[in-house]
Amino acid sequence: MTMIKTLTFYSNYFNHHQKALCDELYEILGEGFHFVETEPIEDFRAKMGWGKEDVPDYVIKSYDREESMSYAMELASGSDVVIMGTAYESEKYLKDRLAENRLTFRYSERPLKEGRWKIFVPYLAKKFYVNHISNRDKTIYCLCAGAFVSSDYKFLLNSYKDKCYKFGYFPFPEQRSWEELLALKGQNDRAKVLWCGRFLKLKRADLLIKAAAKAAKAGFDFSLELVGEGEEEGHLRELVSKLGLEDRTTFRGYLSPEATREEMAKADIYVCTSNKLEGWGSVIYEGLAAGCAVIATSMAGATPFLIEDGSTGYVYRSGDAESLAEKLISCLKDMGLTREMGRAACTQMQKSWNPKTAAERLITVSERLLKGERFFYEDGPMSEAQLMYENWYDRKPDNEKKR
Repeated sequence: MTMIKTLTFYSNYFNHHQKALCDELYEILGEGFHFVETEPIEDFRAKMGWGKEDVPDYVIKSYDREESMSYAMELASGSDVVIMGTAYESEKYLKDRLAENRLTFRYSERPLKEGRWKIFVPYLAKKFYVNHISNRDKTIYCLCAGAFVSSDYKFLLNSYKDKCYKFGYFPFPEQRSWEELLALKGQNDRAKVLWCGRFLKLKRADLLIKAAAKAAKAGFDFSLELVGEGEEEGHLRELVSKLGLEDRTTFRGYLSPEATREEMAKADIYVCTSNKLEGWGSVIYEGLAAGCAVIATSMAGATPFLIEDGSTGYVYRSGDAESLAEKLISCLKDMGLTREMGRAACTQMQKSWNPKTAAERLITVSERLLKGERFFYEDGPMSEAQLMYENWYDRKPDNEKKR
């Protein structure tokens, strides 16, 4: 029996990245758990299939009517624990709570991913001060959705010093066993390399196409599938044609989140190519859970948390097509090792990086904090988020950059 009776999670909108975690929190707390949605979902995300989940009874839409807003405000001050995500007007909900110094978690991607110049923009500097710097001595902790969150907040005058926990986003867990996933992957007539996302400049799908061209030139047989749509699609199609990859490349178009996860289950290798504007990178989480050998950019927030280079996947230097090509060729050269990395990744996600474990650990840590005890798990969700900077990959010894 937990001493936590009520926990309320505030964020901009309810979606598939949060539902699995919220369902687990509801399983623990029952009617003591609520999710407060503070604004309608954006049109472009709705068109991508976001927000189509059945809305559970624990969701409150504070913008919907006056009674909902009043209840959301009541929960903000009265809940045993509050998690504050990217909620509209978050300071409004937290004002009274922080004045009473009640246990609160900020659930945050890195605040300075665009650059440290943001701290010198007056209206942003004021926002950082109100939301983070002024509350440094309060009972408020940070759930870090990304490995660079803690160092960004350290730059903001030591906000959340020694109060940062590893966390992330926890989409629906893969229910199939490794053996079942392996049987699906075994149906491929050649290695299947997969990429999923919106075709935007920050996603850098062009890097994978360039790396694939090098692997093809080296004589490796594989298929390349690109799932998504967006403004860069025309350019990417031209690049595929220019590099002579038409016979092995398929543009799948938009797929629902469920259909995308099914393609991951079939894939042998999953590649994430985003630049540092990718605060977390849920596709890394989903690819690992689906038993893929994941090759991930060093700058996505999820990469240092989830990938042990050479064991549960590969890390390549962000923005470097040569580095990516080396890792892709390593996977294609030794499919036995690729399978073993996929198995290890699947096991890791089933063991610790999943919504059930995250929810249980969050409750346990909250109980310890309410007793006045500082507590971190040794690894995985709710372990300590150490300081990590953007140059972490280049600072690794060469023998740790596994090939």
